[in-house]
Amino acid sequence: MGIIFQILVVCFLLLVSCSANKSVPAFFTFGDSLVDVGNNNYLQTLAKANYFPFGIDFGNKPTGRFTNGRTTFDILQQELGFAQFTPPYLAPTTVGDVLLQGVNYASSASGILNSTGSNFGDRINFDTQISNHGRTESATAMSEEAYLDFLISRLKLALTTLYNLNARKIIVANAGPCGCIPFEKDIHPLPKGSCVRLINRLAHTFNDKLKGMLAELNKDLQGAKFIYVDIYRMLLDLTQNYVSYGFENATSACCSFAGSRGGVVPCNPLSKICPDRSKYIFWDPFHLTDAANVIAVRHMMDGGLNYMSPMNFRQLVQS
Repeated sequence: MGIIFQILVVCFLLLVSCSANKSVPAFFTFGDSLVDVGNNNYLQTLAKANYFPFGIDFGNKPTGRFTNGRTTFDILQQELGFAQFTPPYLAPTTVGDVLLQGVNYASSASGILNSTGSNFGDRINFDTQISNHGRTESATAMSEEAYLDFLISRLKLALTTLYNLNARKIIVANAGPCGCIPFEKDIHPLPKGSCVRLINRLAHTFNDKLKGMLAELNKDLQGAKFIYVDIYRMLLDLTQNYVSYGFENATSACCSFAGSRGGVVPCNPLSKICPDRSKYIFWDPFHLTDAANVIAVRHMMDGGLNYMSPMNFRQLVQS
């Protein structure tokens, strides 16, 4: 169970109102490698992306982002009109007026449980990410069901803490179809076109509980707007209908070193890079390409209730 849930991803986006003059005055990000922009560069950990070919489409400069270009939230910030990407919390330059636009607290290999990712070395666990935001704010052996309930209870406590730190508009992405990533497909013998059902079933059950929990928070916390982002449905639709989105490969990693789908070994300087990254959904065994992240952001910005509940990001900003 520990191995399974280390790859179930929940990413967090927090919008904190600092001024009535801008609809989105600040952008704070919490999560793992899907949205880490370099915090792990400053940690003793194996979970780093500060070397080539990471960042090959980000000015040909690896920054700590686990993709060839921008993360989902990088693109989202650009859509919202931010002039610069929010910096990693641990960067020595993330001080003073820089904090006013927002901060990225995300750390690769972290999770809702503090023990998640310990096999990689240091990481900023979710509790510490919340504590770090508190500092920024002040400056400016269970069964499957019980385990999922425990994760939801910890997440609910963390989200409530964010609310108590004056967060009112919060987007929470659910767990994606992790059974469909190149890593899982390579380590499990699967028929062509299939995904690891157990992992996807666990993700689906977690997501049902997450959606219900967010509905409770919207009801119980005055003025709060918790938005449920159905990343699971977005990515499942993307991988199943990839041709209609302009992609040519929905199963293999663009940055490939070993495995029939390039999922056995993480992306590294010796990996082979696909000739056209815009045609691949997966950048490496675990993460999406810049092109796939763009599709996800489109759904976040303007998607219907099948992807964004109770409203999409554009509607949230205008509310």
